[in-house]
Amino acid sequence: MGRITALTVRQEARRQRILDASTRLAAGGGFDAVQMREVAEESGVALGTLYRYFPSKIHLLVAVMQDQLGQLHDTLRDRPPTAASPGERVAETLLRAFRALQREPLLADAMVRALIFADRSVRVEVDTVSVLTRAIILDAMRLGAEPSADVVSAVRVVEHTWHAALVSWLADRCPVAQVRVDIRTVCRLIPPAPPETPPPAPRTATPEGAPRGCGEAARGISCRRTPG
Repeated sequence: MGRITALTVRQEARRQRILDASTRLAAGGGFDAVQMREVAEESGVALGTLYRYFPSKIHLLVAVMQDQLGQLHDTLRDRPPTAASPGERVAETLLRAFRALQREPLLADAMVRALIFADRSVRVEVDTVSVLTRAIILDAMRLGAEPSADVVSAVRVVEHTWHAALVSWLADRCPVAQVRVDIRTVCRLIPPAPPETPPPAPRTATPEGAPRGCGEAARGISCRRTPG
């Protein structure tokens, strides 16, 4: 059977049940605990139906990461970062996300391992994870305009460092304190917000009858003409 693309309200609710069940299984037992048959039973759908929504366990866990990023984005909209500069706001955002992952290390490990194991068949889903991550970073920056090429490059480096730091932490190659330092350090690559351009001063009209070019006289400034 073909994979479902456009979803009805009922199908979307079923898909969310599947994601919620997968999240619980991953949080309780990690990557290996997420088996398609157990997910189908936990979510109350037939195994064949599950495969119509998610062709593999990797597709499923990458979708779980998308769902988690969406929830994080919603939380950040409700409680946006408060630091002064764009880079500091991004660091605050990523550190908040890291603390959430620390509370659910098995879930974090399952999602990150799925990204690592993903092949070309999961490219669209992995690209969506990247798009969501960048959207969170850009929202935290609050630029108020389209990002420049330098900003986009900095955001990409921040995104890559974020994922690499998570992989190192989950593999016990990098302590929590070092992850925090790395996040703060890479966020310094983000350019500061450009200063706001002050609005132009209002022009004072030249009083009626005054010689042209002597608007200064209306502001109390001497305007002498050299005799011809």
